[in-house]
Amino acid sequence: MTASHSDSLVVLFGATAGAYGAKLGSDERELILLVWQVVDLQSKKVGTLHKSLVKADNLDLSDQCREVSGLTPEGLGKAEPLDRVLQQFSQLVSSDLKVLGRSSYTLCSDGQLLIRQVLQPETSKKNILLSDCFYSFYDLRKEFHTCYPSSATVKDQNIKTMAEYLGLGTDETEEDFGVWQVKTMVAIIFSMLSEGCNYIFTEPETVKYKYETGPCSKSETVDSETVIRARGLPWQSSDQDIARFFKGLNIAKGGVALCLNAQGRRNGEALVRFVDSEQRDLALERHKHHMGSRYIEVYKATGEEFLKIAGGTSNEVAQFLSKENQVIIRMRGLPFTATQEDVLGFLGPECPVTEGKEGLLFVKYPDGRPTGDAFVLFSCEEYAQNALKKHKEILGKRYIELFRSTAAEVQQVLNRYMSTPLIPTLPTPIIPVIPPPYTIATGSIRDCVRLRGLPYTAGIDDILEFMGDATGDIKPHGVHMVLNQQGRPSGDAFIQMKSADKAFLVAQKCHKKMMKDRYVEVFQCSGEEMNFVLMGGTLNRSGLSPPPCLSPPAYAAFQTAAVIPAEAALYQPQALLPATRTPQASAAAPPAVTYYPAQAAQLYMNYTAYYPSPPVSPTTVGYITAPPGAVAAAAATATHTPLLAQPGALVRMQGLPYNTGMKEILSFFQGYQYAPDDYNGLIQLSDQARSVLQAPKEWVCL
Repeated sequence: MTASHSDSLVVLFGATAGAYGAKLGSDERELILLVWQVVDLQSKKVGTLHKSLVKADNLDLSDQCREVSGLTPEGLGKAEPLDRVLQQFSQLVSSDLKVLGRSSYTLCSDGQLLIRQVLQPETSKKNILLSDCFYSFYDLRKEFHTCYPSSATVKDQNIKTMAEYLGLGTDETEEDFGVWQVKTMVAIIFSMLSEGCNYIFTEPETVKYKYETGPCSKSETVDSETVIRARGLPWQSSDQDIARFFKGLNIAKGGVALCLNAQGRRNGEALVRFVDSEQRDLALERHKHHMGSRYIEVYKATGEEFLKIAGGTSNEVAQFLSKENQVIIRMRGLPFTATQEDVLGFLGPECPVTEGKEGLLFVKYPDGRPTGDAFVLFSCEEYAQNALKKHKEILGKRYIELFRSTAAEVQQVLNRYMSTPLIPTLPTPIIPVIPPPYTIATGSIRDCVRLRGLPYTAGIDDILEFMGDATGDIKPHGVHMVLNQQGRPSGDAFIQMKSADKAFLVAQKCHKKMMKDRYVEVFQCSGEEMNFVLMGGTLNRSGLSPPPCLSPPAYAAFQTAAVIPAEAALYQPQALLPATRTPQASAAAPPAVTYYPAQAAQLYMNYTAYYPSPPVSPTTVGYITAPPGAVAAAAATATHTPLLAQPGALVRMQGLPYNTGMKEILSFFQGYQYAPDDYNGLIQLSDQARSVLQAPKEWVCL
């Protein structure tokens, strides 16, 4: 019998230094053994059986590997590395084919794991170029079930069960490990080729050579059994990097969607859509595999989540992304006056844009105003690399950032800006501030510690257990967990200790101590540094970076309303401050709950939230609901001025040049009705600024 794909099979078996059987490749361990034999499908003859040990970088064998294979680190230490073994494989297969008078062949393995979960990802990490034969293979389990439908399901099959079904000998002790498996697989294939079955091998499994980009429409139907969420990605990773992480598995066209945060920046997560549920299940086995030095978490996701990120409805975007096999580069920070000619001139002749102006897509607000973002298509990797070299070069008076991008990111950015309201409605006024029952530490005394690298599932109880005897030295309400933009734990936490000496001892004792399956870094820091990070800044080796002055996102994770200081309320979107709902209350009724901030009046960016120690309930974005008594006291003693006469009377300006002054802003709004002078008291102004505001004017911008 002959196969439509080739006239011979190369039966292949392999083992790693770790798990065996159904978990092969799930622990990221390296290949240590390859055994193969050529089978002539026409003459039913076989070539020489070959067995090659592979020298792994890590020769520490698992107990299961030692028991099943009988191999030792000493024996493997004398073997050849993987690249040399693969060269020998190609040479020996070609020699055997020549003896049998054949010219083509297809691999045949026991299941999917050896090819997809071991050989493909390992060679990708080691930058070893695999020959074409490893991108097409027969899964003997599937072929066997097709030939014998009454046999066990594919999932329950293995070499031993298939041999037993056919009544073949199954004594593994008669041969070396790997040799018995290959000989038995050859015997199974001959049984399938016998006159009683006359089975024909016609449809091999395929492994995609590379990831294909493409658009995704919101009207598409995406099977939830084909989607995963990858978490912990380096922020600079591209869709190609993610495809390389899942090397060996077939990702659907346009199936990588990098997730963005509320500011349009990547948040370290991605949704990946595979061609079928089998590929998705194999992807889940790569949970906590590594991308560089970082391990990546892999979880199930839904088709709805994928469409929310990657789906689009714009015809302009669909037309832009219809050009297949293009490299997408995102440009950020463009002058608002930049034209297509300006961008093409900036990129220059060394990186020509696909179809010229047709390969440019400017991101705009619904009213047509530019956002400063654009996407560019390049026909090859070389042109894209040339473009990336222009990162932070100057166009006009602004430096331009360039990043690799994806079709899904194009959709997300366009969807985000096109759904942004032109003028957000003003939040409900907030009742004035009441002094807090406790405060976040400030000052330069280093009486705090920072925990970095916490498991994402860690809670306060886990932190207290991690601290051990030092728990008694923690100040009341002194545990502060930092959350990311999605309201999930970021892996960081701050702890206030009773003294700088206690903080020093904790940092020395607990640094790189294990919590669950991760080691945690512990550093001594000051209350000022802690407060800085909790307010949205960053603390690293380069020093402190201030919190970005951006509108915070809303957190669906919090059930209570996230509230800010009265002084900062003017700058917040309605989404963050939902109105208090009281049954049968009039529209003019004031809120029934008073809030006060955890620290002084400043713009508290919603980048982080922190939890006090038990038994107190968690705070919401750093603000705690005042007790009913405090509400009554505040109502009796405080006098208030309405913030604004009517909703929507305030606008927020983004993207102003850094040298913009008050006069330029007033000139920009020339012709609009001015605001009452009562607004001047809402924000503390210098005498110079107040004189400008109180001068004859048409508009006041706060």
